Amino acid sequence: MVREKWLGSLFFLLVGMFANALGAFVGINIGTDVSTLPSEIDIVAILKAHQFTHVRLYDANTRLLKALAGSGIEVMVGVANEEVLGIGESPSVAAAWVNKNVAAYVPTTNITTIAVGSEVLTSIPNAASVLVSAMNYLHKALVAANLNFQVKVSTPQSMDIIPRSFPPSTANFNSSWNSTIYQLLQFLKNTNSYYMLNAYPYYGYTRGNGIFPIDYALFKPLPSVKQIVDPNTLFHYNSMFDAMVDATYYAIEASNFTGIPIVVTEAGWPWLGGAKEPDATVENAETFNNNLIRRVLNNSGPPSQPNFPINTYIYELFNEDKRSGPVSEKNWGVLFTNGSTVYPLNLGTSGRATGNSSAVFCVAKSDADPDKLQEGLNWACGQGQANCSAIQPGQPCYLPDSLVNHASYAYNNYYQRMRSVGGTCDFDGTATQTDTDPSSGSCVFAGSSNSSGRGLVSPSSLSPEVSPGSSSSNLKILRLQLLIPATFLALVFV
Repeated sequence: MVREKWLGSLFFLLVGMFANALGAFVGINIGTDVSTLPSEIDIVAILKAHQFTHVRLYDANTRLLKALAGSGIEVMVGVANEEVLGIGESPSVAAAWVNKNVAAYVPTTNITTIAVGSEVLTSIPNAASVLVSAMNYLHKALVAANLNFQVKVSTPQSMDIIPRSFPPSTANFNSSWNSTIYQLLQFLKNTNSYYMLNAYPYYGYTRGNGIFPIDYALFKPLPSVKQIVDPNTLFHYNSMFDAMVDATYYAIEASNFTGIPIVVTEAGWPWLGGAKEPDATVENAETFNNNLIRRVLNNSGPPSQPNFPINTYIYELFNEDKRSGPVSEKNWGVLFTNGSTVYPLNLGTSGRATGNSSAVFCVAKSDADPDKLQEGLNWACGQGQANCSAIQPGQPCYLPDSLVNHASYAYNNYYQRMRSVGGTCDFDGTATQTDTDPSSGSCVFAGSSNSSGRGLVSPSSLSPEVSPGSSSSNLKILRLQLLIPATFLALVFV
């Protein structure tokens, strides 16, 4: 039993490392409640034009799956909610579904995931009792077809099954679903799959009775007096999106499970609303989705799981004008059906990292209170995840050995990494911005024109960092790289 737990932990560690190496992705949902939906061939052409590499379908549309053949785009197919009951009650129905909607298309069409239903626990609770059975039957059908290593099975759930998501560290799943949630998490753990989360800061803000500022929902920087902090962990949350994902990680942990990564299957912002929906605007939608893309592609996780990227599918490709409900419900699309964008949006892989072209640096104030400076330095190198290796003894930025110098380097490193996702240059009033490059000699500050990374957020820069007084992270990573092959060799011959 101990050996199994250890192997599970090792697997999750490797998954996280390889995920970091490959980089996070931003995918797109394709809803079809559209009056004039483009042809399937045109849809694939639009996806390619905007460089989408991952798509989620809410069903297993035959013509679209055929059109996606040879595209290389990774496809998540969906079991419709009305199909869940039948599949959950019959292994043969599940096998027929897999044969018809998955096996018939792979490997030409790159199907990698089956999403079973959509928010089943809250939208069709009568099917909750057979949800995990449906997932098990589908997985067994994949095993029979020798597709279980290529295709994972999971089920998207809404944030509504977590009654209180803030502070994240106290989050728990609704106790009325305890049995189903336990079975679900056990299935995900056993099959090395991931938890699917639909996370909507738009609803978190509009239904929050003004508790949180809209800037928090839009990934915008908050002034120091309005920073959102979990009082139990002291983690700072720069966005509601991160807090939602972290709350789900904590809820999973509260259910006595670890090692289950989270993929956000829906996140977005409507660009048009009715008279009572003032926050559904083009400006807010543009801000949210562009900041969401930057946030995901910086390749980091939420505060409690910083090394696990948050792969995310934007909701959604086109406006679904045939949907019922308020005006906003019909206007979540990022593209019009002719392929043009509703608003400027950096959708391409060229946006995987954004540079500091404005050359603005964040440095410590020379007259700042020393105690506050020390607190700021400790936070930046700790919870802030700044790379503080360069200010260790013997390293390029250690001298001059002063609190102001070390804090300046740490503050700037944090700021250059996190500014695109809401990171600020304040540190309790001890920091200030400057356009003067503070680099000197071999000590090169992040964002400097002399820096090889030029301030970019890269996967390698988000690996575990060192803080003052700790040993070199590069040495630890090298040792780990050498250890992994040896570990696998040992496992093979056990």
